[in-house]
Amino acid sequence: MTALAGYLSFFWCHLMLLRHLLFFATFFIAINVHALTAEEAKSISIGDSDARVEALNKAMVSADDKTAAFLQALSDDAVKLAGDKVIIVRDGKGMDPSTGTEVPVPEGAEDVMNNNRMRGELDSALAALKLFSKDETIRIAAIKQLQSDADESKLPLIEKAFAAEPNPQIKAQLGLVRAAALLNSSDKAKRLEAAKLLVSSTQANTKTVLLARLQTETEPDVKAALNTSLRQVESALAWGDRLGALFSGISLGSILLLVALGLAITYGLMGVINMAHGELMMIGAYATYVVQGLFQKYLPGAFDWYLLASVPVAFLASALMGAALERSVIRFLYGRPLETLLATWGISLMLMQLVRSVFGAQNVGVENPSWMSGGVQVLGNLSLPYNRLVIIGFAVFVLAAVAWLIGRTRLGLFVRGVTQNRPIAACMGVNTARIDTYAFALGSGIAGLAGCALSQVGNVGPDLGQGYIVDSFMVVVLGGVGQLAGTVYAALGLGVLNKFLEGWAGAVLAKIAVLVLIIIFIQKRPQGIFAMKGRSAEA
Repeated sequence: MTALAGYLSFFWCHLMLLRHLLFFATFFIAINVHALTAEEAKSISIGDSDARVEALNKAMVSADDKTAAFLQALSDDAVKLAGDKVIIVRDGKGMDPSTGTEVPVPEGAEDVMNNNRMRGELDSALAALKLFSKDETIRIAAIKQLQSDADESKLPLIEKAFAAEPNPQIKAQLGLVRAAALLNSSDKAKRLEAAKLLVSSTQANTKTVLLARLQTETEPDVKAALNTSLRQVESALAWGDRLGALFSGISLGSILLLVALGLAITYGLMGVINMAHGELMMIGAYATYVVQGLFQKYLPGAFDWYLLASVPVAFLASALMGAALERSVIRFLYGRPLETLLATWGISLMLMQLVRSVFGAQNVGVENPSWMSGGVQVLGNLSLPYNRLVIIGFAVFVLAAVAWLIGRTRLGLFVRGVTQNRPIAACMGVNTARIDTYAFALGSGIAGLAGCALSQVGNVGPDLGQGYIVDSFMVVVLGGVGQLAGTVYAALGLGVLNKFLEGWAGAVLAKIAVLVLIIIFIQKRPQGIFAMKGRSAEA
């Protein structure tokens, strides 16, 4: 009995200790988070904007799951007012925001109206609550939204999220949001601390926040710190703009390179002024659209790989069309460039009308695979989209493949031989007519690859090729007719120059300036960057 009494006493003591621990844990939670009350829900929903915002900020200090659900309902316009009661209404069913129980929805219930200011406050509050999400993507998106909306009322939540954030990179971004919130504090020391913290920011929103604070700041030392931070931020943003212009120029240059590579063969090597080159690109883009539709219908689980299947299809579709044009029209016009221009211009109109008859006059949608969506965030104001990066890599691959084909294969040897001296090549047994067809089909197929790439960055429609045909001819002529190396230099040079001039003078003036510079260059050096070679030179 004595032993049993001892065990019972030991068990009772531990039970009482557990009870006290539970009590203190409950008390600690109670002082940090409390359930949304009906009065708080009513204050957030009714009244003028200032009163509603003040009630919202008070509720955010100790927000719980019910608060988040209620704010989301307000943002979704799913809250109604029935007398002095606030009801969340979804799918025709009513719910009390404070208790979560189902309640009837009176017939006379009125919608709670939110003006633009209130919607902005709700979005900002929801973003602050998302800082505690387990998903890093959601937390990063919330930080980006709060960069321009953070204020002192949300500082307790931001501080709590900052202390709990396990990812160092996200924590650094959250620290900048925290500094932006401190910048509007009534405490001078906090504003000074915030100004010093924002020196390292590379976000465009930080510049806006600093400029806004400078207009109202009266303390000289804080104002000096704000100006120092502003200069540092502007310097970082300027570098981001320069690097962004450089990347945009390389991206544009890679597209021009893809477009002009095929023309460098058909015009540069064969002397054919092919005005239907843009329409051969268009065929490649529509081939990509058709493959996308087949994958959506028959292989939806493998949709992300449709673009890889589109590459050979686009090449073959344009190459076969090019071979048919060469055998039926172009072969009779060699040595007569003006007539090839007129004939291919008429063919371009026929191809555009054919596409309009088959696919319609409206643009069609070509989606990016998931692995081409999004981008790499390098700086606060510099993001490198995956689709542009893939196109740059694809252009390099196509360039290497064409250089290898022309310089290292039997077909390339025959093409170069026929181009440089057709009679001698024919005397040595080369079927010059067949080589002409192969070369024209190759140039047309490369145009199809350009159309496949363009479908990932722009609209696909019957007029797709018209926007690039002039630029592609300029690239080929500037680089030197028949020279692949010149085509590369000209494409990248024009792309980078055009983007830098756009930032200085605007898109229209940049185009005019580039055209004037090309005219001046051709006047001084008619053969282009590299000396012209091939059939055209001999003519």
